[in-house]
Amino acid sequence: MQATEPHPPLTAATLASWLRLERTDGVGLLTAHKLLAHFGTPEAVFGASHAELAALVKRNQADALLRPPPATIAALADAMLVWAEQPGNRLLTLGHPDYPHLLREIITPPLLLSVQGRAELLARRSLAVVGARNASAQGVLNAGRMAQALSEAGLTIVSGLALGIDAAAHAGGLAGEGGTVAVIGTGPDRIYPRRNEALARRIALEGCIVSEYALGTPPLSDNFPRRNRIISGLSSGVLVVEAAAGSGSLITARLAAGQGRDVYAMPGSVHATLSKGCHQLIREGARLVETAADVLRDMRMLADGEAGARPALDDSFVDLVLEAIGDDVAQAELLALRLGQSAAELQRQLLALELAGLIERLPGGMFQRLRR
Repeated sequence: MQATEPHPPLTAATLASWLRLERTDGVGLLTAHKLLAHFGTPEAVFGASHAELAALVKRNQADALLRPPPATIAALADAMLVWAEQPGNRLLTLGHPDYPHLLREIITPPLLLSVQGRAELLARRSLAVVGARNASAQGVLNAGRMAQALSEAGLTIVSGLALGIDAAAHAGGLAGEGGTVAVIGTGPDRIYPRRNEALARRIALEGCIVSEYALGTPPLSDNFPRRNRIISGLSSGVLVVEAAAGSGSLITARLAAGQGRDVYAMPGSVHATLSKGCHQLIREGARLVETAADVLRDMRMLADGEAGARPALDDSFVDLVLEAIGDDVAQAELLALRLGQSAAELQRQLLALELAGLIERLPGGMFQRLRR
C-alpha cells in the first residue's frame, strides 16, 4: 500500500489564516464551513475576489473578509505556535488528517483544536459521561464506578472537567485502559475550575485535554454550552448520570441526539431533584441504564469481538472471587486484601464477572453475588 504524504507543518501564516477566518466579524462557523467547502483553505478564502465571496455570502460578510487582519492575529498565531512546541501540545486544524473523524461529522466542528496529552485518544471509541456540578455523593460514586468500568472495557471517557459528575467521570476513566478526554471552555493555558487543577494536570499527562479557544481565553459563561457540542461530537454516545431539569447536561444529551449519537440516562429517586433531568431524557427516548454492562451491551461491545469487548474471565479465579463475596455485599478494596490481588487486576476480574451476570455492582463500590 502506498504511504500517505506527511502533513506539512503548520506555519505562522497558515495558522494566522485559520484564526482570522474564525474571528472575522459577522462570519460564524456555519459560514466559515460554507466558504471552506467551496475554496478549500482559509488562504484561498482570503485570496478570493469580492465578487467570488459575495456569490456565497452576504455582501457585508464579503466586506469583512477582505478587510486587513488586525495585528493581534499574527501575534496570537506566534504565541500558539510557541505553545504547540511544548512537549505534549499540538494544534490540529480542520484539514489535518489527525483531526477527530467523528467530530468532523457534526454541523459546526471547530476550525482549530488545541490538544494537550495523548492525542491518540481522540481517535478511539469513546463515551461522554456528564452530569450535575452539585452532584450528590451517590451520584459522584456512580459516575466514577461507571466510568471506570467502561474505561476498563476499552471506552475512552469524555467529559467537561466541571466539578461533580464530570470530575468523577474523568477520575474513573483514568483508572482504566480507555483513559479520558477533557473538553474545556477556556484557552488551553487556563484551568477552570481551580479546584480541578490537580485533576487537569493529571489528565494532561495521562489523558487528553482539548479546547477550541485561543490562548488566554477566560472562563466566559457562553463558552461552556458551546463546547458541549464537542463533548458529544467526539463520542459515540452520551451518558447522563445525574441532572436537574434544565441542566447543561441536557444540552449535551440533546446535541448528541441531533448528531445521531446514542443517549443514555441513569434513573434515580422520583423525589430527587437531581434525577428529574435523567427521567426527562428517558421520557424523550434516552436508554435507561443501570450498569456498565447495559451500556456496553447496547454499544455491541459484548458480542461483536471488537477492541474493548468483554474482558476475559480467569476461570481459575472466578470461584475464589465468588467465595470471597459470599452471600453478603463486599467492598472491592476489602476483596483485594482478602485475595491478595492488586486493585487494578481485581477490578478487571470484577468487570468480567459483572458482564457475565455473576455479580452486581452496587453503589459505594460494593459488589453482590447473583445466584442462579
